[in-house]
Amino acid sequence: MTIPDFGSDLLGVAARTAIVYVALVVGFQVVGKRAAGQLSTLNLVVILIVANAVQNAMVGENTSLIAGLLAAAVILGLDLALNGLADRWKALRAWLDGVPTLLVENGVVAEATLRKEGVSERELGIALRQNGLLTASEARFVYLEPNGAISVIPYRDGPPPRPTPD
Repeated sequence: MTIPDFGSDLLGVAARTAIVYVALVVGFQVVGKRAAGQLSTLNLVVILIVANAVQNAMVGENTSLIAGLLAAAVILGLDLALNGLADRWKALRAWLDGVPTLLVENGVVAEATLRKEGVSERELGIALRQNGLLTASEARFVYLEPNGAISVIPYRDGPPPRPTPD
């Protein structure tokens, strides 16, 4: 398979930047919510390396100020266009923004969902403690939000009563 060489003229820079933008939007959607949320050191390293890796793919040999500004303008323009399109097309907005994922329901941890979403027991514990809870059994609901944050909704009047042994 031969990949076309768009060259490093300004039209080539614009085309390459658009391709990289679309590829990264799709790539980060596939990676999931945890990459977009509060950045860990590993997430930050990945983003910095990806930015460095794609820089040459966007501008190629053309390292002029105009090429850099054009690449930035293409990224900003595509971002505006994509958000404008998503505001008109609800399915695209839902795909881009995502929906909250239920991690704990009525004090019961959804272990398979934690694994699928890449949320560790440690991260869940931190979110619970930040909300004044010690265990998941004290939470009515815990959600992984589309932005990667974890929201904890405790029981309003304390945890449900525990069943008494017969």
